[in-house]
Amino acid sequence: MRLPRPDAVLVQAAIAGALSFAHLHDLAEAAGQQGWKAWAYPVSVDLLLVAAWHRMRTLRANGAPAPAAWTWFAIALTASLGANVATAGLLDLAHVPAWLRILVAGWPALAFFGGTLLAHATTPAPAVAPEVDADPELPLYEPEPEAVTAPEPLPALPPTPASEPRPAPPLAVPAALVDHARKVADDHRARTGEPIDTDTLRARLGVPPHFADAIAAQLA
Repeated sequence: MRLPRPDAVLVQAAIAGALSFAHLHDLAEAAGQQGWKAWAYPVSVDLLLVAAWHRMRTLRANGAPAPAAWTWFAIALTASLGANVATAGLLDLAHVPAWLRILVAGWPALAFFGGTLLAHATTPAPAVAPEVDADPELPLYEPEPEAVTAPEPLPALPPTPASEPRPAPPLAVPAALVDHARKVADDHRARTGEPIDTDTLRARLGVPPHFADAIAAQLA
């Protein structure tokens, strides 16, 4: 039985996380937070850091800007780095200044506010092209027309009154594409309060103009 090989990246991340966790605990304890409170501070900082990073990746995957997620990521990273630097001998932990005590005491409210904004912010839905399943009953190729012998010309007949042209048969649109178009139209109405127009529907679906007209006629 082969033992799993340790991942150097995970080992390095675990060591760095443990050291940062200990530095945050020592700084919180020196700033007057005793017992379980001192241990809760590094958990709060690390969770806000992870939540902001996850939010940035989600927004980036959907092609949306993430200024708020970057802001909270920078705040959590500053708190973590600040604790690491402060406990490196640059700060007398036996005589913590008043401004640092204020920052440590106000961190829970700031972290709660940032975590709430990250958790309840809406994520834009990614633009997904409609998937239209090919009809297995339709032929995959068009047969070549057979050679037809031209018939003999018929005797000329008197001209008849011109009749009105018959309307072209409606374009057949797959049901899956119509269902997807209906969802796009409902989403547009929910966001704008107005029915979707043909040009917007064509742009959202990525179909030719005649297809968009046929779909709009079925959605009307």
